Amino acid sequence: MNVDKLINRYFAGSTNSPTIEVFDNDTIYNTYTDIVRLLNDYPDVELSVLQALSYCFYEVLDNVLTHSEKICGTVLMRYLSDVNRIQILVADDGIGVMKSLRSNPDYANISEEDAVRTCIMDGVTDGKGMGFGLYSTSRLVQNVGVTLEIHSGNSMLVYDGVKTVMKMMPHWQGTIVYFELHSDREIDPNDIVDNRTDCEGQFNDEFAGEDELDNLW
Repeated sequence: MNVDKLINRYFAGSTNSPTIEVFDNDTIYNTYTDIVRLLNDYPDVELSVLQALSYCFYEVLDNVLTHSEKICGTVLMRYLSDVNRIQILVADDGIGVMKSLRSNPDYANISEEDAVRTCIMDGVTDGKGMGFGLYSTSRLVQNVGVTLEIHSGNSMLVYDGVKTVMKMMPHWQGTIVYFELHSDREIDPNDIVDNRTDCEGQFNDEFAGEDELDNLW
């Protein structure tokens, strides 16, 4: 995987270099907690954004290992404190969105463009998951996002929280999921996940001790 190409495309325009980690089944949890703890160390990052982000981020990581037919993926993260932005990219060089969805008989004849367009819809899955991770990520972008980009094969979805645009792109073998968020806006984290899970409580249990939670109030 050409990580330099990803950096030049998504993380240019600042002297801050992104954090880069490669993860597999054995390291996915450590990668997840490393990145979230890095963001949690910034006092000006809104807690409710992190509570929702932590759920969506793990789901995007897990998608690589569940759907790409590859044993590892790459994650890049950068926090831009001067503009209150969080940038996260998760990439793999696996089979891509279209081939993954075609393993589900409901999408056996889906085109690449339609596969990338519909993968953020609720319940769209190859059958190995619930089809909820990218959907909840799109809801996060709808509430506090700058952009969500999903690039697979020659097709790329660009979603700004209001409208979706499809673009033809140079071929990417696998899938890139990139999202950029405003880090200083308060939201209801459980509303992001349609109240189907308690991502607020899950985050607090994992990343905030009792003393830290008391200090928040």
